[in-house]
Amino acid sequence: MAEEKRLSLLIVDDEEGMRMGVKRSLRHFSMETKDTGELVKLDVSEAASGEEAILLMKESSPDIVLLDNKMGGISGIDVLHWINENELDLMAIMITAYASIETAIAATKQGAYDFLPKPFTPAELKVSVRQAAAHLVALRQARELEREKRRVRFQFISVLAHELKAPLGAIEGYLYLLRDGIGMDDPDVHDRVVQRSLIRLGGMRKLIYDLLDLTRLESGQKKRELSDIDVLECARNSMETMKPDADRRGITISLESSSEKAVITADSGEIEIIFNNLISNAVKYNRDNGSVAVNVLDMPDQIRIAVTDTGIGMSEEEVEKLFGEFVRIRNAKTRNILGSGLGLSIMRKTASLYSGEVTVDSTPDAGSTFTVTLKKC
Repeated sequence: MAEEKRLSLLIVDDEEGMRMGVKRSLRHFSMETKDTGELVKLDVSEAASGEEAILLMKESSPDIVLLDNKMGGISGIDVLHWINENELDLMAIMITAYASIETAIAATKQGAYDFLPKPFTPAELKVSVRQAAAHLVALRQARELEREKRRVRFQFISVLAHELKAPLGAIEGYLYLLRDGIGMDDPDVHDRVVQRSLIRLGGMRKLIYDLLDLTRLESGQKKRELSDIDVLECARNSMETMKPDADRRGITISLESSSEKAVITADSGEIEIIFNNLISNAVKYNRDNGSVAVNVLDMPDQIRIAVTDTGIGMSEEEVEKLFGEFVRIRNAKTRNILGSGLGLSIMRKTASLYSGEVTVDSTPDAGSTFTVTLKKC
């Protein structure tokens, strides 16, 4: 059932019969918006003069105004001028028995959306109101989208600044130590300061690369080179890349597959992004001397990739937040683990290019399994 949206309409006319006729014609008015499928209905009120209309609009602005031009007091053009000066968010439709080019131009200059000459039929009235309502809903949706874009952009910049502030501060502190020579007589201390600075710089570089990947994916500007590739080969390449980090902590990485090859038409770089994120996280959030199992299942219409680790795991609440941008699970176990918080978001967007999805099954202190399905066609 379509969600119902109600708009308020004010009919301003000094003829009671005209006001009653409009209310009767619009009593059962409804329309469905094109983009959202909302069912729009009207709440109709009336004013017998321009002065009364202004008083009502001071209390509550209507969404649509049907405005007679020639009335006993101030004219409809005067009311339009007041609406324009007060920047009310509404659609105004001028109705008058004295139609002229001059009146139409004057009304349009004051912000009138439409011009409806008397006499008009109920059908003509409904067409005009329907067009005004559709335009108003679309306009407000566009404004809301623009506000949301600004909000997201502000949030993005704020989070980015926060993510860069910590490593920049750490590097700055290390550089001051090097400059002032504090403790630098000890080669081990000197090497540790340099190494920590390089680690922080590596994290910043990873953040920048992840941001570039995310931007290219969302803008559709990333050039894709599709060809038949062996997913198992991509898995082995990624395992080889992550092996040094795994070996340092005694973590083993194994690969199992239902076939000798698992071929899919894809961009090799995109498949590498998926494996690099899966295996990197499985190593990063694992325990020393733990294990990572990579399983590739080749099915007729899709390929399923599952990566299981013996790591710290996550609670259900943590899993629910996992795929947001710049989201990293922060607790005592992850305090010293660096990351951009973008990898899983990028992986999910990459999987969606293949009509795929990413799911997670995790148990605290036991490990996690990330499963990615990719459609072959």
